[in-house]
Amino acid sequence: MFSSGHKARHHNESFSKYRAGKSSSKRKATGSFRDGSTSRREEKVEKQSLSKAHQSPTLTSAIVTLCVGTEQRLFAAHEDVLCHSPYFLAACRGQFFESASKRIDLPDEQPEIFSSILEYLYKGDYYPKLEYDKRRSTWVLEDANNGGAESVVYIDGVGVPILKDTIIYCTAERYGLDELKKLALRKQGLQSGVQCSTILTSARYAYANTPDNDAKLRSHYLALIIRSRHTFKRSGTMQNEMEAGGKLFFDLFVAMVNHMDDIASTRSPR
Repeated sequence: MFSSGHKARHHNESFSKYRAGKSSSKRKATGSFRDGSTSRREEKVEKQSLSKAHQSPTLTSAIVTLCVGTEQRLFAAHEDVLCHSPYFLAACRGQFFESASKRIDLPDEQPEIFSSILEYLYKGDYYPKLEYDKRRSTWVLEDANNGGAESVVYIDGVGVPILKDTIIYCTAERYGLDELKKLALRKQGLQSGVQCSTILTSARYAYANTPDNDAKLRSHYLALIIRSRHTFKRSGTMQNEMEAGGKLFFDLFVAMVNHMDDIASTRSPR
């Protein structure tokens, strides 16, 4: 139970100690969680796929103009590069046979996010790039220690900060870019020092912008909240969010129960 006395005191507390790692539960969603961590074999496969995901494009196809956002920011991209996305492949085939303008309007997209999407389509990654630290045998984000990577984005019409990697994951879902979804999920697990309020608003965004059968991002948030439950318990933001309700908190309740059952089963005598 959350007491009202905690509301103002710990509103800005962050979960800097908690990152996406392995959880004790191996139950599958729905209603439970798995945090997206991988085995050593999967890590090896992932390193290989990241390095081979994109070959250098030939850059000989026609140029497509993309008008993005409410301010109608203009981007240009090669048609062959765009068509790595099933979404843009369908858009090109459907539109360009009728028009020679080679223009696609994306009024609901965020220019900052779309810039990262294009960067990925051309280079196989987006800023801050994912780097492998051989000395520590782990993945890191470039500029992570220098504070150079902006981790949150303010979306038009939402008015609250959302983790950039969460928005990119959801955008990749719409565009049919499965490898980009994996990359965004991996990067999100490396973020630290993010406010509790941002985690909760980002979790809500993830639930609102992913289908029910795509549990990876949702499960990441459930596992993260459970691991950092003591911080969230002191957060007035959590109390406000839970009072608002929604499927996120039903899933969180079930995941918590499963987590407690797992702990109980490991402690019970055999």
